[in-house]
Amino acid sequence: MNVSPYAIFDGQCLQALQFYQQLFGGELQYTLVGQSPMAAMFGAEAQQKVLNGRLTSEVLDISASDWLHPTERPIQGNTLSLFVSEGDAAQSRALFAQLSAQGQVTEAMSEQPFGLYGACIDRFGVRWMVHAAPDV
Repeated sequence: MNVSPYAIFDGQCLQALQFYQQLFGGELQYTLVGQSPMAAMFGAEAQQKVLNGRLTSEVLDISASDWLHPTERPIQGNTLSLFVSEGDAAQSRALFAQLSAQGQVTEAMSEQPFGLYGACIDRFGVRWMVHAAPDV
């Protein structure tokens, strides 16, 4: 498994990641909402937003998006998360259960078009996002 920061930007994710790439170098990968299997679920205003992006370099590994749960608005405290990835489904489910115990589940662990995913705030107030790639 791997833990890295996950930043939420309100419509400026691609610009932010490109700026960080200028500073730190590395490889930038991203998917726009309109390029994803979820495109039809969203209106025209969301199609150019970043669903998920990742910048990796020798000194930086950060994931980010323009995406918050539809019931949330960006405020200080919910725009930066610790992102756990690269585990299998069983590891991810077990870790999510431990992190969310005595905390608050903000998005229940469930299968999504991009894999198994859940989000929670742990008992210490830290926001976590847990992801396992879909089985292929």
